[in-house]
Amino acid sequence: MLSKCRSSSIPTVHFFPPIPFSAQTSQNAPKHEDPSHRTYSPLPLSRLRAKMTVSESTQFTDPRPVHSFCSDALKVSAKMGFLPEGKQLHAHIIKLGFYNVLSSQNHILNVYIRCKELNDAQRLFGEMSVRNVVSWNTVICGVVDCSSNNRSNLYLGFSYFRRMLLEKVGPDYITFNSMFRACIELDDAVIGRELHCFMMKVGFNSSSFVGSALVNLYAKCGLVEDARRAFDGVLSRDLVLWNVMVSCYVSNCLVEEALGVFNLMRLGGLKGDEFTFSTLLSLCGALGSCNFGKQIHGLIVRKSFDLDVQVASVLVDMYAKSENIDDARKAFDRMAIRNIVSWNTMIVAYGHCGDGKEAMKLLRKMIRADFSPNDLTLSSILSSCGNLSATSEIMQVHAFTVKFGFQLVVSISNALIHAYSKCGSILGAYECFRSVLVPDLVTWTSIVCAHAFHGLAREATNLFEKMLSYGLRPDPIIFLGVLSACSHGGLVKEGLHFFNLMTNYYQIVPHSEHYTCLTDLLGRAGLLDEAFDVLTLMPTEPGPNTLGAFIGACQVHKNVELAKWAAEKLFALEPNKPVNYTLMSNMYASERSWLDVAGVRKMMRDRCDSKVPGYSWVEIAGDVHTFVSCDKSHPQSVENFLLKDELLLKWSFASHSEAYLILDGEQGHLFFANSINKYETTTMESRERRDKEGKKRKNNTKPQICLSDRELHKENGTRGRRVGPTHGCSGACDMPRDGKGM
Repeated sequence: MLSKCRSSSIPTVHFFPPIPFSAQTSQNAPKHEDPSHRTYSPLPLSRLRAKMTVSESTQFTDPRPVHSFCSDALKVSAKMGFLPEGKQLHAHIIKLGFYNVLSSQNHILNVYIRCKELNDAQRLFGEMSVRNVVSWNTVICGVVDCSSNNRSNLYLGFSYFRRMLLEKVGPDYITFNSMFRACIELDDAVIGRELHCFMMKVGFNSSSFVGSALVNLYAKCGLVEDARRAFDGVLSRDLVLWNVMVSCYVSNCLVEEALGVFNLMRLGGLKGDEFTFSTLLSLCGALGSCNFGKQIHGLIVRKSFDLDVQVASVLVDMYAKSENIDDARKAFDRMAIRNIVSWNTMIVAYGHCGDGKEAMKLLRKMIRADFSPNDLTLSSILSSCGNLSATSEIMQVHAFTVKFGFQLVVSISNALIHAYSKCGSILGAYECFRSVLVPDLVTWTSIVCAHAFHGLAREATNLFEKMLSYGLRPDPIIFLGVLSACSHGGLVKEGLHFFNLMTNYYQIVPHSEHYTCLTDLLGRAGLLDEAFDVLTLMPTEPGPNTLGAFIGACQVHKNVELAKWAAEKLFALEPNKPVNYTLMSNMYASERSWLDVAGVRKMMRDRCDSKVPGYSWVEIAGDVHTFVSCDKSHPQSVENFLLKDELLLKWSFASHSEAYLILDGEQGHLFFANSINKYETTTMESRERRDKEGKKRKNNTKPQICLSDRELHKENGTRGRRVGPTHGCSGACDMPRDGKGM
């Protein structure tokens, strides 16, 4: 390390030009003059200038100010991560003769550690002839903090700890704190217990600082009782230790114990801080306990912690997770200061409750308040709009992501694929998929499930096989998507192949959802015996969805006995769910077994609450309108029913199952079709134009071919022609069946 710092390979970084960074000596001074008699020039600062206060005219005639300045400069370089400046300071410390000073070596070591240059740090540490506890703590903390991408560094930290003890350097509270953090990263409670034992032997068990780290270790490992014993062993407890103990109970969802520690803390004279109340509020949000959360809210207001942005954000999140979106919005509106986390919390809250409109309004306010949305904001917006099928909002957010470069973020692309799929735009979802440069497993899962959701089974299986060709390992979720596609597409052979691929090749244990898809796949294909074998040979009892899929298959293929067997199990699992009884009632109704229908309906009335009605929706001009059967709550319900009656009147002649057309006798133009699923609601202007065209056709002498009742034939004086396989008139028409004239 010493030779490296003395070599010319060190980059020359001038703190500000044109003055070189070097020590100036007197012309008459001897070549090997003692450093204490040199005259030093000021060190130019560059990036360090903004962080340090030094006059350029200051002349350092004493080595102590120079050493002090270099130490301060090294501290700033370590804190700000200025590696080039740290290397240059390292070189000049060697030139100035301060390299063997232990404090200087520790400062240089800290620079390399904080800049994550572990190789240089270890080389420098090996060259140090004398090491104190600060030197060991610096290198141990460094390798533990840099272990996020390399778990071997954690074991390297324990190796340094053993060498430290072998060199008879006593550890301090910082050493134990670092070791306990390493145990947390390794999730190793055994080593933690050994450290706990050694800590008690050397007398650090009464330290509140080390005790906090120990309690946190046991809490993260799920050892709540050990954490409480370690907590009770510390006699002098500070607020941090109390907070860690409260957090331990909260992370393990122990409400009464968390409140007990909180009350003990208050009895001890500590009022708590923002971390205390944020932890308690997060517990209320996780459990959905709004009443307890309101009590904590009142205490927060009395202690004026509602002015803290962190506490206020957690308060909004608590109300949102308790499904109290109105109180969440009130808490958000009362916030004096907001940050990006506050805005995201409220937007995510609207996303979870499916209110895409309010989420979009809040996004606009957020942008007007000069806050830039991040990937979490946009993902939440897209999720809420996708659940609401708000196509226009999704397109606006999509345009925003393209404009500001968010389309390169994989999570945003995945959210766009899901949102477009939920809105029925499979082409939009596929275009978003194609724009992803390197799709990950979530991206492939989103596009495969999108095609499965739209009934495009072949496309879904092809995409899945394409993903496998790229070497990605599938997970249970994408297998669920491809099995669902095979089930709805009738691809029995492919579905069985993918199920065997999942269980035999990838060694993935099927969940109940996978067995549901497999049962539905076999049942739809009429393989009821094979589906029954799947139900009986499952490693666990079949769930409600699996049994429901089997009953649906039995209804299609009219197997009442197997349906009864599945219904008994289904009613035992979910006796209070109306849809289960409805499923079996429809099964009996299809077999015209009315007594059984009445019996099932009576069971449903006795065991279940009122059934939630289904509803339909339509988006017009950006607004989503929902309707239920015979719904008159809509503000335009009168106009809706009038239009419905008008359409029914015009389609009354097409009450049969076949499609009959009104054709121009010579041109063969299509005027009307009775396919209700493909009708088009016209405006008043288009209806008036159509009526005028009808009057012209009525007065025209050209023959009209009409398939309606006798009165229409007589009125128009025309002859009819059958378009469908059966006659389309009401039965009173005496038109010949061969399609020729009378």
